[in-house]
Amino acid sequence: MSNEMAAKVALVTGASKGIGKCIAIELGRAGFDVAVNYNSDLPGAQDTVSQIAAFGRKAIALQADVGNVESLRKMFQSIDEGFGDLHVVVANAAVQTWKPLLELSVEEWDKVINTNLRGAFLCTQEGAKRMVAKSHGGSIVTIGSTCNKLAFPRLVDYTASKGGIEMFTKVAAVELGKYQIRVNCVAPGATEVERTKHETGDYAGTWAPLTPLGRIGYPIDIARAVLFFTGDQSDFVTGQTLYVDGGVGSRPHWPYAL
Repeated sequence: MSNEMAAKVALVTGASKGIGKCIAIELGRAGFDVAVNYNSDLPGAQDTVSQIAAFGRKAIALQADVGNVESLRKMFQSIDEGFGDLHVVVANAAVQTWKPLLELSVEEWDKVINTNLRGAFLCTQEGAKRMVAKSHGGSIVTIGSTCNKLAFPRLVDYTASKGGIEMFTKVAAVELGKYQIRVNCVAPGATEVERTKHETGDYAGTWAPLTPLGRIGYPIDIARAVLFFTGDQSDFVTGQTLYVDGGVGSRPHWPYAL
């Protein structure tokens, strides 16, 4: 990585665990200074910071509820003060509920939509404002899901939020292109993190047989896709969704043996 690239600053939301943690660490490994956002898991965020610092990069843990505009704007002010610039935003923070539509409460719906979809909007807006002010362009990466295009039962609020993120990404890419700001979406499939390990007794055993590549995903698979969108290799790519799902979203329920 060039010295110019090494001086760049990235924000990763929800970076205290799971996919966000891995993305933040890999950005640090690639030479970025990183603002590590967390909501409640300070020890996890501090561990992320320590791992990035081991690469000789600057990292700061910043608390914010990304769905709360006052909290989020305070975090961006801290980025201004702590780093002085911003080149990459990864809107990763997300929550989900696991309930049938008829049992889902309004409060649960609002929490998921506010964190996932509103959070992506606010992070994109605040990040893009800073990139425009500096006149150096940038890259914004939203995190979607295979349920961007497939109906997942018991995840109606999560599916709605992720489908909304994909269309939001496209519109943001069109509007921000004139500022040389690229906006793309990375959409994971069945990926093993702390949360998904508890979804079934055997998460890998459940999903790997349904996946054409024969395995589940891991956070590093998602992080590598995000890194692609933050580098020079994707200079002419915007408004796209990259499914990192081992092909599970492309596999039909086919009644005949393959």
